[in-house]
Amino acid sequence: MAERKRKIVNDPVYGFITIDHPLIFTLISHPYYQRLRRIHQMALAHLVYPGAMHTRFHHSMGAYHLMCFALMELRAKGVHITAEEEVATKMAILLHDIGHGPYSHALENGIIEGVSHEKISQWLMEELNREMDGALTLTIEIFNGRYHKTFLHQLVSSQLDVDRMDYLNRDSFYTGVSEGVIGYDRIIKMLTVHRDELMVEEKGIYSIEKFIVARRLMYWQVYLHKTVLSAENMLVKILRRAKELALQGVSLYASPALEYFLYHTITAANFEQEPACLQQFCLLDDYDIMGAIKVWAKHPDKILSLLCNWLINRNLFKCILSNEAFDAESIHLMRQKVQQQYGISGKDLDYFVFTGTACLSAYNVNNEKINILFKDGTVKDISSIDNALVSHTLAIPVKKFYICHPKI
Repeated sequence: MAERKRKIVNDPVYGFITIDHPLIFTLISHPYYQRLRRIHQMALAHLVYPGAMHTRFHHSMGAYHLMCFALMELRAKGVHITAEEEVATKMAILLHDIGHGPYSHALENGIIEGVSHEKISQWLMEELNREMDGALTLTIEIFNGRYHKTFLHQLVSSQLDVDRMDYLNRDSFYTGVSEGVIGYDRIIKMLTVHRDELMVEEKGIYSIEKFIVARRLMYWQVYLHKTVLSAENMLVKILRRAKELALQGVSLYASPALEYFLYHTITAANFEQEPACLQQFCLLDDYDIMGAIKVWAKHPDKILSLLCNWLINRNLFKCILSNEAFDAESIHLMRQKVQQQYGISGKDLDYFVFTGTACLSAYNVNNEKINILFKDGTVKDISSIDNALVSHTLAIPVKKFYICHPKI
């Protein structure tokens, strides 16, 4: 065993975070993990909330801190967790975001189609496990929900996991949107294990309701804010246009890693069969994308240069949200206006006028439920409790339609 390194990291949200196990230190020091420092947690949300500049590294360290707190609390309540399970669960939460690329959702929709960040996380964990001589085997079992102690997986991934607790808390801290603040410490104090499942003690009901309400408010106010939707959709269009030009053989400025994904059609099969593919992916970060966009703003292709200029200078598309789908007539009229103003026609108009949907289930009753354990030993899902807010409104999925177009 390596010398026992004990590190403390000062976090603006929680204070000091302790790293006190050599395996965890090795994992955090790995280049695949360190690249998370170069990927913003909230993509382009800083164009609306300027403070939202924190990274995926910040967030996964915060989630790790809450996991340490949760495991300690459960142990104090007599839940049996071995030292090996503890380290494996902490590593599982550290790795939960490892497969995210720069501007993850835009990348998945623009350049690397059909390959989700969840899939990439799995491949990276397997690769790291090989490099670390099998030290992540139990971590991967817990992460994938194959380990018999279900509650360990639920802490990593469920409707009440420490991942959500950290991102709601952290994102509200950095955006200044106080509606997202949750009583994470009280929620963790209320956690318990019953029949190997994670549950919440009866007296924690209101804290859980507040947590679900906070999630709903953060989605509509921050993550699905119309200007954030506009900026992220513009980024998707930029990447799609760049990919389209690259596959036609047009010369584009790009870092070697970005060039690899622009000039090749990359599918899941490539990731699985070619080790170079995963290595190239791990060289991509926000700097590759933004550096390219700054140069593409001067590209001779009119569509690419217009979109890049607008994104860089925050001249964003107008985004209108509606409860009903937009009719073909209003979309056609807008396309005509764009055609007249910018001289763009045919299929190229799809880059400038487009519709989409934004959906949110603040609490999904079909998913792994949040169960409340009552003093008399009965167990109820939070949405089936009398007078609970969740059953009336928060379990109903909300769907909004949007249209994006240049300001005319």
